[in-house]
Amino acid sequence: MFKILKTLLLVSAMLVTTTSYAAITPNPTAPTVAAKSYILQDFASGRVLAELNSEQRLPPASITKLMTAYVVSHELAAGNITLTDEVLISEKAWRMVGSRSFIEVNTKVPVEVLLRGMIIQSGNDAAVALAEHIAGSEETFAQMMNQYAQQLGMVNTNYRNSTGLPDEDHYTTAKDIAILSAATIRDFPVHYKWYAEKEFTYNNITQHNRNKLLWRDTSVDGLKTGHTQEAGYCLAASAKRSDMRLISVVLGTRSENARAQETQKLFNYGFRFFETHDLYDAQDKIADVKVWKGADRLVNLGLEQSLAVTVPRGRYKELVATTNIQQPVIAPIALGTQLGEVEIRLGDELIAKQSLVALQAVNEGSWWRRLLDALLLLIWG
Repeated sequence: MFKILKTLLLVSAMLVTTTSYAAITPNPTAPTVAAKSYILQDFASGRVLAELNSEQRLPPASITKLMTAYVVSHELAAGNITLTDEVLISEKAWRMVGSRSFIEVNTKVPVEVLLRGMIIQSGNDAAVALAEHIAGSEETFAQMMNQYAQQLGMVNTNYRNSTGLPDEDHYTTAKDIAILSAATIRDFPVHYKWYAEKEFTYNNITQHNRNKLLWRDTSVDGLKTGHTQEAGYCLAASAKRSDMRLISVVLGTRSENARAQETQKLFNYGFRFFETHDLYDAQDKIADVKVWKGADRLVNLGLEQSLAVTVPRGRYKELVATTNIQQPVIAPIALGTQLGEVEIRLGDELIAKQSLVALQAVNEGSWWRRLLDALLLLIWG
């Protein structure tokens, strides 16, 4: 994992708590996209490759169901519900307008059927039935949705319902949808496979997935469409070619074909002009540093999270890594203590940086070691 570690400099403390990414100017420029708002982002590195009004609050329509499904997946993972649970369908769920899975009032439907119907068919009735089963009411479920949005860092999002039907206080942004899309793929890969299914049959009615790119581009494997008069035609999509995955969100296009075409533009641009590389795995040793007053003389430093970078094609070998490490490092040191950072640069441009943390704990040394090191520190400053 030391492919690009050309330079290692030990300099004074520069500490960060999370991975951060500098803006990169793509060359050539991104295509013109006919949407109110859009974003194109690499999944592994988080690098934004193109965007327009990505933090503008807009109605998300049925893309809302990404969060509904995300909450359901968490409830499944926690053991609070199971895929085979039988959900009693309320009159409210049965009466939902818009896209439907055609579930019948007072019948019992398994959670898995409702979840797939919501993801593939965009069933508003299925979304409400799931919300009521988990939280008792759709209103309480929306509070859960907002809690998860806050945890994910979706700072410009507020949910009022599980479906995405219009409400003036129900909004999100292209950037926040990209965050949620990445979390869906990363946290629940088993459930994510349902987003690639092209059709689903329930109650002898077969409906097709509204994501046209599933038919047009074999690299596309999700996520979710949305449409209301207020929102226009929207699409959150992900595609993987070779080892590179991109996430695209377009909001407020003029038609079903337009949201697919504009998304395809972004994918073609991103895959053609950029490449993504994994640099370091979590817990890999990147450097070590002398420990004063410790039982051990050195502590190994690495990353809490894997680090990947996205760069213009053909420029990977120009990357340079630099470590900036706090001095002096004095025991005791707890596992995971932040002791510096690693920076990745492309020329003069900062591409990424992430905290360096202690990969093992270091206890205090003997009284003799502490005394000797205290004297040396006093002498050497």
